[in-house]
Amino acid sequence: MIDIDKYFKPNLNKARKRTKAEIEHKDYLLDERLQKIGVGKFYKIQTYGCQGNEADGETMAGILNDMGYQPTEDEALADIILINTCAIRENAENRIWGELGRLKAMKRRHPDLILGLCGCMAQEENVVNRVLEKYQHVDLIFGTHNIHLLPQYIESAYFNKERVVEVFSEEGNIVENLPKVRQNPYKAWVNIMFGCDEFCTYCIVPYTRGKERSRLKEEIIQEVKDLKTQGYKEVTLLGQNVNAYGKDFKDIVYTFGDLLMDLDKIGIPRIRFTTSHPHDLDDKTIEAFRSCKSVMPHLHLPVQSGSNAVLKKMNRHYTRELYVEVIGKLKKAKPDIALTTDIIVAFPTETEADFQMTLELVKEMDFEGAYTFIFSKRAGTPAYSFEDNIPEFEKKDRLKRLIKLVNEGYLRASQKYKNQVVEVLVEGTSKNDDKTLAGYSEHNKLVNFKGDKSLIGKIVKVKITEARTWFLIGEACE
Repeated sequence: MIDIDKYFKPNLNKARKRTKAEIEHKDYLLDERLQKIGVGKFYKIQTYGCQGNEADGETMAGILNDMGYQPTEDEALADIILINTCAIRENAENRIWGELGRLKAMKRRHPDLILGLCGCMAQEENVVNRVLEKYQHVDLIFGTHNIHLLPQYIESAYFNKERVVEVFSEEGNIVENLPKVRQNPYKAWVNIMFGCDEFCTYCIVPYTRGKERSRLKEEIIQEVKDLKTQGYKEVTLLGQNVNAYGKDFKDIVYTFGDLLMDLDKIGIPRIRFTTSHPHDLDDKTIEAFRSCKSVMPHLHLPVQSGSNAVLKKMNRHYTRELYVEVIGKLKKAKPDIALTTDIIVAFPTETEADFQMTLELVKEMDFEGAYTFIFSKRAGTPAYSFEDNIPEFEKKDRLKRLIKLVNEGYLRASQKYKNQVVEVLVEGTSKNDDKTLAGYSEHNKLVNFKGDKSLIGKIVKVKITEARTWFLIGEACE
């Protein structure tokens, strides 16, 4: 029997705590002795989940490159495989368990392979215990707070031949100047804050990502300036709740709206951000949509439900009426803004009447798209113990009805742009036709059009000639 209690594992009770301890900002520095241990070796990072996970994956790739490792997509060549995980829904976790089981045979064939589990799943107490008990071929487990220590963990796994399990449950530090291997040469993720203090009853993120802590504005501004110098055309600002940016600062008053206005002065063509929370979306942020040229006219604002009773059960801290009021302010400030959202159906206690309120809200808000989900229980969250009183067939029926309505909104939104000229950041060619270029408009609509590949990486004016549900077709303007 393995003694799973000897490792530095996550603790759910500690992860719940929010202290007033000072946030320490420090610079990343790779020890000289670790700068060449990966020479002649290869790594593969498999990332699942949100943009935050993708940004973490870029950082891990940067660290491994600095250690001398080279990337590979061929796992048979890999000396290190890192599974960068998502914990937001049950089916995401099930995929990871299947992947870990599949890799057991590879570990048997290649005993020196280092197999690591990281990301949000690694922050869950029950997950780490399960890995330690049933997946003994996993060599390395670390969480979202200590990516900067990856070199030391690899050193221990390689040279000491020991299993490394180190997951911090509480974190108040921000490590700057971490290396990155950005996956897109024109669009970049920029973390502006970490953690979440909202504690929605269905969500595991506040436990896996820790308390809210903001990067210093000077660091963010310099990073965006550097990206502009390098030729990047678009940045997406990341945070579990970007609208809470700066609330943890003790010596200055500086909000997310202030940051948007300062970044707009840099002159990078496009600024986007995700994710927002309705009760923190203030007037200064709304003003940034109106006055900042680089802030794109698209906002993803999760509503989750149109029923106040369900919103209260979810601990969302706002009402349907407040959400409608915020959207009203946005549309007044930026009449052409494109709005998308997240919606959960069949949350415990949701009645048909509650669900009808959600459908009515979707119609009223005229969303141009939505991510829709059936409620998924997450161990460790309050909603895990809520009575699941909705039959499975009813859950699926509600989702089906919601998707039908949302898809009508997608098509209606697409039709608005027919015969209009939009500006498209061309990212490459279509997956189905290498003579067709593809990219996204200001309103975050996928646009396909014929054009020369020399336009890739540029922002091009395109007249929309045809509107489909999921994308637009157009012609490049002369």
